[in-house]
Amino acid sequence: MLKSSPIRMLLGISLLITLLITACSPAIAPAGSDVYQERTLHNPDGIGKFYMGREIAQVMGHQGAGWLERSSRAIEEKPDLAIAALDLKPTDTVADIGAGTGYFSFRLSDRLPQGKVLAVDVQPEMIDILNLLKQEKGVTNVQPILGSVADPHLPADSVDWAILVDAYHEFEYPREMMQGLVKALKPNGQVALLEYRGENPLIPIKGLHKMTQRQVKKEMHAVGLTWQETEDLLPQQHLMIFRKAIAPA
Repeated sequence: MLKSSPIRMLLGISLLITLLITACSPAIAPAGSDVYQERTLHNPDGIGKFYMGREIAQVMGHQGAGWLERSSRAIEEKPDLAIAALDLKPTDTVADIGAGTGYFSFRLSDRLPQGKVLAVDVQPEMIDILNLLKQEKGVTNVQPILGSVADPHLPADSVDWAILVDAYHEFEYPREMMQGLVKALKPNGQVALLEYRGENPLIPIKGLHKMTQRQVKKEMHAVGLTWQETEDLLPQQHLMIFRKAIAPA
């Protein structure tokens, strides 16, 4: 018998692993079937649930509130620069989806003297933090709203802008959540979506907590949002702008 070379053995092991993963992981479902797939073998940073070829990331819980409010964030992410890039009017209603501690909500509120911010989060603990900070800051135009994992709980045709900051990739039901948000947008309402650049492996963020422009555009198109532009003015994130498509008369 011929002895197997180390390379041949490695190739055999690699093939076996591939076959096992294929057997345990169902193929992406075709259009018209269920939009989510569950897989036993998956990235440990994900929940084992896939949407349009992307594994959904684990949620950063309220225990990470301190990280959201870290002092270095203003330098790392330039939040004021992102907000300044939006065409906000003083009377606008802005929904901050996945608001967390309100890091963006309270910055947005300064730009909306006659408007308001609807700070939506699915964690009651985050809503408690939002209410506490709202009282401490003496802010009156930020309204915390407890959403669910599949519905932002916003009135129809009530929102001029929605902003999603490093949150969308964690949505357990992204299709339903965004469909609810699209219903809440006024005609020609816009969405600003910030995500760490998935195209750049040097950005020190876990892979499932980053997204590529291509993936974002695909998922937003599926719920009726039209891409307008991408502002690459931030150090590490895409700032992507989408508009609600107007239904034909």
